[in-house]
Amino acid sequence: MKVFLTGTSGLLGSNVAQELLRRNYEVRGLFRAGEQAHHYEGVSGFESFYGDITDARRMEEGIQGCEVVVHAAADTSQWPDRSPAYVATNVEGTRHIVEACKKAAVRRMIFVSTANALGFGTKENPGNEETPPQFEKYGIGYMETKYQAQQMILKEVSEHGFPAIIVNPTFMIGPQDSKPSSGRMVLGIYQGKVPGYPSGGKNCIYVGDAATAIVNAIEMGRIGECYILGHQNVTYQELFTMIARVVGKKPPSIAIPPLLTKAFGLLGSAIGAITGKPPSVSYKMAKVSCDGHYFSAEKAVRELKMPQTPLEQAIRECYEWFNKNGYLHN
Repeated sequence: MKVFLTGTSGLLGSNVAQELLRRNYEVRGLFRAGEQAHHYEGVSGFESFYGDITDARRMEEGIQGCEVVVHAAADTSQWPDRSPAYVATNVEGTRHIVEACKKAAVRRMIFVSTANALGFGTKENPGNEETPPQFEKYGIGYMETKYQAQQMILKEVSEHGFPAIIVNPTFMIGPQDSKPSSGRMVLGIYQGKVPGYPSGGKNCIYVGDAATAIVNAIEMGRIGECYILGHQNVTYQELFTMIARVVGKKPPSIAIPPLLTKAFGLLGSAIGAITGKPPSVSYKMAKVSCDGHYFSAEKAVRELKMPQTPLEQAIRECYEWFNKNGYLHN
């Protein structure tokens, strides 16, 4: 069976590609011009395909002949807060993938959304797939456009019988974070650049578990359903302490109150607006960090047989991959 995979070079996409190959699927991996695909050269069962999801015709060419599509590509940048680029990639790009899937009569499409498109809860009563979304309170384009794409796909399922499943990953940690994305937190604590922790928290998952669930979804799960891919709900203090323990550094010790967190984010946004460079923390991301984004992944564990690897292992594999690839010395 041949699988068309978007977002192949990202943290999740690279782990999905490896899991697909491990199970002997043929993989046609999408790369944008300029992205490196050299580590797949000569890999049996893997075909590199260059293009962009904003190019509808190119997506038709890539998906033709594939039976399954895993759509993991997205504009995940958090700056600026809103931009036409988010719509072009996350909404219109996804629409191109859907239309190409229809023309190719694929057996199943797995759309990688985000847990941010669903509603979070508390540690005692975490959010699930039925919890009303709350992303609108933040005004962040990434969250808004991923939700719009998710709703578009659910409408295609209900009105046209489109064979899609939606997965909603939480905060993924693990190896092959080449950008880096979530691993910046690990690097920051290793390098002593994180003096304190905000008041909120989040759900975290080993990226390998998310990849396993996605590949399982080729044969498992129900069409038209959303599945939260997550594991452990932790406060930022708990998460930073765990990271520090794994990388052998002193954990951040300063509790940063919400007002100061938001003030720091406001300063970051102001500097970003002046310089045109993405700030380390924007005002809206600071607001997010003051809340506890806690979720239950019980449905994915039950229906997609998703593993629940200890978070310490996820952090350790991320750290070891960074060490092996020279990130710790940059």
